[in-house]
Amino acid sequence: MWSMQRLSETRPTALIVEDEPALCDELHEALRTLWPELHIVAMAQNGLEALRKITEYRPDIIFLDIQIPEPNGLDVARFIGDRCHVVFVTAYDAHAVDAFENGAVDYILKPFSDKRLAVTVQRLKKKLAHSPPDLVSLVDQLQEPGARSRHLRWITAAVGKSLRMIMIDEVVFFQSDQKYTRVALAGSEVLIKKSLKELLTGLDPEQFWQIHRSTVVNTLEISSIEPNIAGQLTVRLKNRREQLAVSESFVKRFRQM
Repeated sequence: MWSMQRLSETRPTALIVEDEPALCDELHEALRTLWPELHIVAMAQNGLEALRKITEYRPDIIFLDIQIPEPNGLDVARFIGDRCHVVFVTAYDAHAVDAFENGAVDYILKPFSDKRLAVTVQRLKKKLAHSPPDLVSLVDQLQEPGARSRHLRWITAAVGKSLRMIMIDEVVFFQSDQKYTRVALAGSEVLIKKSLKELLTGLDPEQFWQIHRSTVVNTLEISSIEPNIAGQLTVRLKNRREQLAVSESFVKRFRQM
């Protein structure tokens, strides 16, 4: 769950994630009628916008459409984990409905009815007194086997009291830094607790190359590869001043280019 306590225990907050504007407005209006105390803090129409608003607003509840532009609703749910309560919004799918019911996760079928939404509201009011379930295992059930093996699309980093979401394509390089991993971006950098070894299992090996025991670089950010005075290969970057050393065990990859 979110580490920051809600400002108001009597006014829960919610985010609506739905790519159909008419349905989004309809759901918003219905919730205002059925649950006047619920504060809709924001609405999002795609996965990227949803991730940013989840990080920014830290809602208690998310009404989440599964079929939204990438990243889709299941990818967003994986990011959410157990941070907040989720109500999935979906067209009828017997497999999905079974998974939702077995996982004790609420859902609304399109087109939704006020009667069904009223039931969901009552359930949510009770659930707010308890910790949200972790959605990762549920997402594993719902995603196709091929989808589960897709590469990382984002990482998160704690910055002060907030949680920053970083799209993986924004990363220039990763570098081990004692207990942490340094994440270098074009104009800034952060530290994350995930090890380089863990990151490598999720990164696209065609895009992210390990060039040293402690360094993985985004190949899209490489400007040139040149030898230094000692004859060791170094990587020059498009958007950072550092020059990254290529250790002998990883030189072969560059010589084949």
